[in-house]
Amino acid sequence: MTQLEDIYNTYFKDVFLYLYSLSGDKHIAEDITSETFMKALTSLDSFRGDSDIRVWLCQIAKNSYYSYLRKKKSFVDIDSLPEPASEDNVEQEITTSEASMKVHEIIQNLKEPYKKVFTLRVFGELSFKQIGNLFAKSDNWACVTYHRAREKIKARLGDYR
Repeated sequence: MTQLEDIYNTYFKDVFLYLYSLSGDKHIAEDITSETFMKALTSLDSFRGDSDIRVWLCQIAKNSYYSYLRKKKSFVDIDSLPEPASEDNVEQEITTSEASMKVHEIIQNLKEPYKKVFTLRVFGELSFKQIGNLFAKSDNWACVTYHRAREKIKARLGDYR
């Protein structure tokens, strides 16, 4: 197995989950993950080893995602819009949708690094050690920051009830 195949097999899931946490869309995350590894292939010789290779790959992924957003800024894919609620359970659909939107709104309004740490932990399914590495901090810092973010979200949710 070549070095790149080894890197790909080892870090694919981490990069995909990170991108999925940023985009919230499986297909976008898959596309940009592929793009990330293609960019990593062309610039592997420029990797200095100053940081963990996972951090380097996630940095490439983040930059690729932001480039994607800039390119797609005014484009809205009709297929990606949610389906209308079924007539059987409209009240439940509305309640679930409103609650979900409220939680996402609260998360988006968190200050950094709480927002990013919470998103990486919950949606990206990264370990505290991985999150700490991304921020060049300890895993304990990531754990404490995550729990503080969670408490802030709980408190703000209580304000809406």
